[in-house]
Amino acid sequence: MLLSRFRRRRSAKQMALMSGAIIGLTLLAGCASASSAAPEQPSASEPLPTGAPKDGTELRIAGRTTQLQLELAGEDLEGPGFTVAEWVNAAAGPDVIQAFRAGALDIASNAIIPPIQAHDIGFDATIVSVLERPLPGYVFASAPGVDLSDWEDLRGKRIAFSQGQSQGDTVLRTLQAAGIGYDEVEFVELPSTQFLTALQGGQVDIAPLSEPAVTKYIDQFGKDGADALLAEVPDLLTVLWVPTTVLEDEENVRAVRDYIRVWAQAQVWAWEHPDEWKQFYFVDTEGVTAEDADRIWELASKPSFPTDWDTAVEWAQSSADLLADGGFIEDVDAEVLFDRRFEGDAAAAVSDEYVTED
Repeated sequence: MLLSRFRRRRSAKQMALMSGAIIGLTLLAGCASASSAAPEQPSASEPLPTGAPKDGTELRIAGRTTQLQLELAGEDLEGPGFTVAEWVNAAAGPDVIQAFRAGALDIASNAIIPPIQAHDIGFDATIVSVLERPLPGYVFASAPGVDLSDWEDLRGKRIAFSQGQSQGDTVLRTLQAAGIGYDEVEFVELPSTQFLTALQGGQVDIAPLSEPAVTKYIDQFGKDGADALLAEVPDLLTVLWVPTTVLEDEENVRAVRDYIRVWAQAQVWAWEHPDEWKQFYFVDTEGVTAEDADRIWELASKPSFPTDWDTAVEWAQSSADLLADGGFIEDVDAEVLFDRRFEGDAAAAVSDEYVTED
């Protein structure tokens, strides 16, 4: 039985909508504007260099979770075959894009929205690896005293919204599933790092939060009437992406391919060592209780790396279409976001149990 203080509400209509979310991706992808025909992928015909990167090859990486997994796993995991020049403290999409543009970062892990946003503002970057997590990852939390017992309660509310981050995608998908129009809510545009403060201060009524932040928030403000409702839409994709200039150097490409291996194997290691990871990350690093760590872990998705990226491209297209329909970005053909030369690298690095045969 799932241990959770977070409410779940699924009407028959919502369940039908959500059960068809992934199945209908091809249809959504087909709705892209004819004006956004896929441009030819740069260097798509050129094979990737193989082998280990030369000594002295360096990458600057935004990947705190992977850094911690490597630290905890120790000799259980083969570390990078290149030098990590810096583990860059950038996690949120806008921060990653800023670091990319400043030339201070070479590779990062994010949801699908930051690459879409980067493309919309004209920054040339590409996705080099894909991880699918089919279970919902966000919880909608309310300000103290704001009822959130059903998705209808979103109607008329001020909702924290960051169009350049995965939280924004989750908001738009949730409104779509609930049949609530964009004009029936008030979007309060904020970076996700300010969502908690905005909830506490009454600047917004509702905000999507991830763990362990939502647990800490409910622990503190639940007694004051703060409420929470587990999202029913998945944040399906986690991707590794790089500025395309990074791939102009063959040794960088070899290092990127090696980091894809490390990243995938670290995800699997954490999944296969839940007790150690829960204690180290949630309890010791993030400061939640062991009981809450157990509950958080029950909501986690088993890592799955697809052998091809068709579903990922279709999901990215549906996200881009939602943003374009709301007037947040211009139309885009999502295929241009992916460098399919890297398509099989992550799946090849893990056992078949963690491979999705699309």
